[in-house]
Amino acid sequence: MRVTAVTVHIVEVPQIWPIAPYRSHIRSSSTTMSAIVEVNTDEGITGWGEHNVNFLPNLSARAQTAAAAEWLVGRDPQNLEAFHRDCPLETRLKSGIELALWDICGKAAGEPVAVLLGGVIREEVELAACMGIQTYERAGELAAWYVEQGYTTLKTKAGSDPEEDFEMVRGVRDAVGDRLKLRIDPNRAYSPQQAAALAKRLEPYSLEYLEQPIPAEPLEDAVWLRAQTTTPIALNESVTDPQSAWEILKRNAAAVILPDTPQAGGILPCVKIGHLCEAAGIPSVMHCGHDMGPKTAAMVHVAAAGPAYSLANDSTYYGLVEDICVEPLPIVRGRIRVPTKPGLGVEGDREKLEKYRVDC
Repeated sequence: MRVTAVTVHIVEVPQIWPIAPYRSHIRSSSTTMSAIVEVNTDEGITGWGEHNVNFLPNLSARAQTAAAAEWLVGRDPQNLEAFHRDCPLETRLKSGIELALWDICGKAAGEPVAVLLGGVIREEVELAACMGIQTYERAGELAAWYVEQGYTTLKTKAGSDPEEDFEMVRGVRDAVGDRLKLRIDPNRAYSPQQAAALAKRLEPYSLEYLEQPIPAEPLEDAVWLRAQTTTPIALNESVTDPQSAWEILKRNAAAVILPDTPQAGGILPCVKIGHLCEAAGIPSVMHCGHDMGPKTAAMVHVAAAGPAYSLANDSTYYGLVEDICVEPLPIVRGRIRVPTKPGLGVEGDREKLEKYRVDC
């Protein structure tokens, strides 16, 4: 089998309540923009992938399509180790292609991707609902709504101001108590000293973890931070590939590790990171960056087959006005069942791709 064509579709889909507007300390947005990758083969199998395009400079679907086609056309889509060894493309684009290649592999084998990854050990994958920075009152209202919807874990953005973060956490706990496991993510906003002060102040509120409150480097700062507080520290932006995860584990720099396909380069690196975490006895969580169907499906397959992915995995998928797939992935009581169709289990809808297309 050989690749005959590659197309990158940039789409922008409106978000709906309760996600929109989604505020972090970096920006606020009421839309999700993503790149949907379509890979065609000479055996008539089409694979679908996806990668995040937030903050990419000079964003261009045409340029990404040209770069991907120049390198990939004519190659074997089923040799994933060779793909990772040889592919010179920018990591996010590489990850979107890699998801599509896994989709092709699953379709060629007649099996879901999770089966190719070792087998399904979780028929349902639990989701952590995600929300932007909120006031004390609004955080409590949304937390109560998430509990009603069946979610057991909530992740909030943070990082604009430590006092605001504290009040948001207090709002959630005052509204729903311990019915939600709670995570907050300042996205590298604070110095180690600021993060330590916030983490200590939050100790009575029993966070599941405080995610990447400090810059990704140097890693010694995360080691120092963990020694200052009983609040568990998780790392995401520090996790760029299996080697970085190994360094984190070796230095005991995190209680939880959060890989993501665009950072790591695809599904296979996230699987390898999960294996490292399993060996170290540290849980992994699949991170999300406002994902549509293909990347959400990839997350589900990785978590379904990975013993280390034992906690709820981040998702804002429920906050799209609609997905770009023919059949959206149903969420029931905060969980997604593992797709049983061959490949990732989702197919791009060409009418929706055109409806939400960004001309670039």
